[in-house]
Amino acid sequence: MVYAIQSKGINMTYSVLALDLDGTTLTTDHQILPEIKDAIARIKDTTTVLLVTGRHHTAARPYHHDLKLDTPIICCNGTYVYDYSTNSVITEQAISHDNARQFVTLAQQNKLNMVMYVTNKMTFSAKTPIHYMEAMEIWSQQFPTDIKPKIERIDSFLDEIDNNAYIWKFVVEGDIENITDFAKLPFIRSTFTGEKSWSNRIDFSNKGNTKGFRLAEYLADQHIDPSKVVAIGDNHNDISMITLAGLGVAMANADEAVKQIADRITTTTNNDQGISEIIADCF
Repeated sequence: MVYAIQSKGINMTYSVLALDLDGTTLTTDHQILPEIKDAIARIKDTTTVLLVTGRHHTAARPYHHDLKLDTPIICCNGTYVYDYSTNSVITEQAISHDNARQFVTLAQQNKLNMVMYVTNKMTFSAKTPIHYMEAMEIWSQQFPTDIKPKIERIDSFLDEIDNNAYIWKFVVEGDIENITDFAKLPFIRSTFTGEKSWSNRIDFSNKGNTKGFRLAEYLADQHIDPSKVVAIGDNHNDISMITLAGLGVAMANADEAVKQIADRITTTTNNDQGISEIIADCF
């Protein structure tokens, strides 16, 4: 069952809930609050609940499992759609191997720290490890083998590119001004979509990949009008899906740029009731 709600001056009925994970569905310590679980459990059999995340599918799997969802997941800022029930990629627009090699070479020349998301795992440098990936390694240890995220320290990004069918995206972390300058390099600007995903991180995926693009494609395949969607997020990589949706919602903890384009802002943050108020009002 779905309910009508007054939005953008018209009476609108929503049938899809598109949720970002970090900073939205998850608390700052990477948990899903019981109230959020209960709210999603109440609607998931009658509403299409989609996780639309910057995460690799291996790092989102524990949450998809915890929420008992049976829908596909949109990963790596719209780079691909993954089906956990068959452990397969439904559709994708990965980075070509040649472009990935050039990216790595330029990033290393500019002394930037990075993470590379490949077919079934997240990889980062064993020599110069990124702090948030070290934290993710520790976080991943709590899960049983069947849903445990695959994270690996590697010696060579270039060798890893050769050994994988898919290169999903790069995450570059550090001084945001340096990363922004890197994003302006002609090759990077023409070949990649760069979106800020955290205060000191920019995600780089194949040109044209965004959460909004892949969500729109999924909706078209399912014959669902975007006006039927409620999309909730907190950072720049969520803007494309928030503007696509019939009701675009920014979290109270969202970046100011996200709040400016949203139709609605939650009254509480991801560490409180957050998205539960939107679910209660819209579904």
